[in-house]
Amino acid sequence: MERRSFLQSAATLGVSAALTGSCSSAASGQAADVEFDSGRILHTVYFWLKEGITEQEEQDFLEFFAALQKIPGILAFHIGKPAPTTDREVVDNSFQYSIFVLFNSIEEINVYEKHPDHLAAAEKYSKYWTKVAVRDTQFV
Repeated sequence: MERRSFLQSAATLGVSAALTGSCSSAASGQAADVEFDSGRILHTVYFWLKEGITEQEEQDFLEFFAALQKIPGILAFHIGKPAPTTDREVVDNSFQYSIFVLFNSIEEINVYEKHPDHLAAAEKYSKYWTKVAVRDTQFV
């Protein structure tokens, strides 16, 4: 039991340290020392792009993320792609891009989701994707 507790703690610290080091401040684009305090929200979004889009269309799609980063209330914003991890039944690396957006509170993500710039950007760039999956996590 002690070993399990230790491993869970070590894994939590490792993930937290990895995310802290890889998050960017939305305002500055610089690495930020972000704390994963209780109550904060991690908004994770996965995007499956349409087959056959050109390289130029994919570059245009990436402007979507630039537009989202300007919305107030974001503590950190990071763009990702699928990691080349071991193929396992529980792993879904079929998406093309993901974003990780950190908010201080549930109120701030609620503002973000309904913000006119978020809605306009989603409308403008949705022509490039076939599927979007959102996972919101509140830290305990």
